Amino acid sequence: MTQQTDDISRHIAIRAGGTLLALDAGSGRRAQIVYAGPDLPGVTAAELAMLSTRQHAPGGPAAPLDGSLLHEIGTGISGPSGLIGQRSGRDWATDLRVTTVETPAEGMVVIHCADTNVGIEAQHNFTIDPATGLLSASTTIKNTREEAYCLDWCAALCLPFDARLGRFLSFTGRWAGEFHIEEVPAFQGSILRENKAGRTSHDAFPGGVLAAADTTENAGLATAFHLAWSGNHRLRIDRHSDGRGFVQMGELFFPGEIALGAGETYRTPDLLVAFSHNGLNGASQAFHDHLCAQVSDTRTASKPRPVHYNTWEAVYFLHHEDTLIELAEAAASVGAERFVLDDGWFGGRRHDAAGLGDWWVSGDIYPNGLHPIVNRVKELGMEFGLWFEPEMVNPDSDLYRAHPDWVLGVEGVETIPSRGQLTLDLTRPEVIDYLYEKMDGLITEYGIDYIKWDMNRDAHHPASGGSHSGRAVIHHQTRAVYALLQRLRDAHPKLEIESCSSGGARADFGILRYTDRIWTSDNNDARARHAIMIGASHFFPLRLLGNHVGPKTCHITGRTFSMAFRVASAVFGHMGMELDLRRENAADLAVLKAGIALHKTHRELIHHGRFLRLDTAPETNLIGCVSRDQREALFSYAKLAEDVAAHPRRINFEGLDPAMDYRVRMVWPPHNPSVSAPSIVDAADLMGEGAVFCGAALMGYGIQPPLMFPDTCVFYHIEQTG
Repeated sequence: MTQQTDDISRHIAIRAGGTLLALDAGSGRRAQIVYAGPDLPGVTAAELAMLSTRQHAPGGPAAPLDGSLLHEIGTGISGPSGLIGQRSGRDWATDLRVTTVETPAEGMVVIHCADTNVGIEAQHNFTIDPATGLLSASTTIKNTREEAYCLDWCAALCLPFDARLGRFLSFTGRWAGEFHIEEVPAFQGSILRENKAGRTSHDAFPGGVLAAADTTENAGLATAFHLAWSGNHRLRIDRHSDGRGFVQMGELFFPGEIALGAGETYRTPDLLVAFSHNGLNGASQAFHDHLCAQVSDTRTASKPRPVHYNTWEAVYFLHHEDTLIELAEAAASVGAERFVLDDGWFGGRRHDAAGLGDWWVSGDIYPNGLHPIVNRVKELGMEFGLWFEPEMVNPDSDLYRAHPDWVLGVEGVETIPSRGQLTLDLTRPEVIDYLYEKMDGLITEYGIDYIKWDMNRDAHHPASGGSHSGRAVIHHQTRAVYALLQRLRDAHPKLEIESCSSGGARADFGILRYTDRIWTSDNNDARARHAIMIGASHFFPLRLLGNHVGPKTCHITGRTFSMAFRVASAVFGHMGMELDLRRENAADLAVLKAGIALHKTHRELIHHGRFLRLDTAPETNLIGCVSRDQREALFSYAKLAEDVAAHPRRINFEGLDPAMDYRVRMVWPPHNPSVSAPSIVDAADLMGEGAVFCGAALMGYGIQPPLMFPDTCVFYHIEQTG
């Protein structure tokens, strides 16, 4: 339905899934958001608009400046604009006014605006997911004049946020240390985070959480937001001097990157927003459910996530057919369901400075091709996966020697060295066709079930010498990656793809429209993994987060851990292994096999239950998954450092039904983890039949964990009795 707004019908409210969006969008007016947040049942947009009335402030404009959906420069509102563009230094004072409003379906609204003076039109799209309340917002800009319009910045939206949300939780880090939470306390002014890596990046995740001072994991107000985009991006949060606050997110453009010709359009990536009055977990669960139901490919939704075995930390570049077959047999014997051959199988790739781009099986290493390995893997009942890094090329490669012009770079500007690689120009159709032909041929020949798709360097000077004539092209490059992924999936409907980028540097809802798994980090250190997974869980569900059992001694940190702890740190996620099984003793292999079997037993609960982070002592990590009917739960309690107190802080479970009775058992590790006896493990027979408690007691009073050494992790299985 299309609705021509007027002064009577200018107030619009859409609500779904516990979220309310109230807008003021009268014809000829500047559209603005009056309210965006948890639903206020029975409240109308008109009364919220009345309640938001502001008056003249001495020293300011004669009338309050309300801004718009993008706070264009022409509105005069203080603070940064969400839309910046110009034509040769003119047509920059944009002031968009509403022309029409459409409400095509429940929970959706489309607002059309125009500035006839500047010569652009804007279309603002809002959709609220009825199942989760997650808000999706985007903006499309159209040039309506003959002269090109240079778009310098366009946010998906200038989103107002509740003044009570004083804390900002951002997600930053580095290679092998992704998704670390950095909290900024209440502030006045601006926070600006920019990423120009050409990928989502390790250090500037495109999203964050605003929370009230008293918000915890399970209670209080929180607003989480994320830009569904895998290229360059900008995040800014502004608290204006008049008390209002706004979030902006959008693509970060290089100079002149987006120039719209007559009639051409640009559409922002989607800004996704979750509003919660049930703490940080409430916002996370909205993202998890939306991703699984609306973004992830339906082919994998009902399929159990196969336990991986990845060859990287077992052999690195030392590939030998007999060794890999031996590893495949060992992996199958402990319960692996997918075998992934990592880097080193192609061209002249005997080290990381050669061979990228030469996507054919190395005859020197594999005179019989990959057939003997693939055949044995499939005889063992496992799927076969293969590593690629399609977007990069080594100068020491046949591809680069034949086509040195196929790379991104600025003429006359020295290339930034990184990993001995250069970035291929995927905006050239001939490059895309080459990559598709090589990958499609290998997938077809070997019946490949799975691709680990890697990207190991930033794109510092992303200019194309092709049809773009030296312009920066990260926007087009990112779209080309998406298109190549989709082309492969269309040709091979059962193919699954993992998004890896030196670990977790390309993890976002944009890439997950085309991929089925995120490699969370190259760091398989069992202790470090707890912080990495906690950070990632704010936006991504466990079933998509690769989490592996690494070697006894981690090659990144040098720390050594028991097999029981390594296994426990990998069970909550998309579980896998990345170690040389030939070097593990029989006792540890038995523990590994038992842990994989335990994961499979509870895989449905871990991957489809309601995930919870629980408030706990700083030296511990407490997480859990509760079934949707609250009849079963599995909680992981990890001790990562020495206790400060004589006894560890009590565990208060969450998410259970207070009226139900539950049997509590400790199902991991295989041995009693207490350093002394007797403990509650003995008193409640937790390693045996367990004990029965009501849900109210488990949540309201809690349980005393045993005294344990650091780097010990236990699982509590809680199941309704009767």
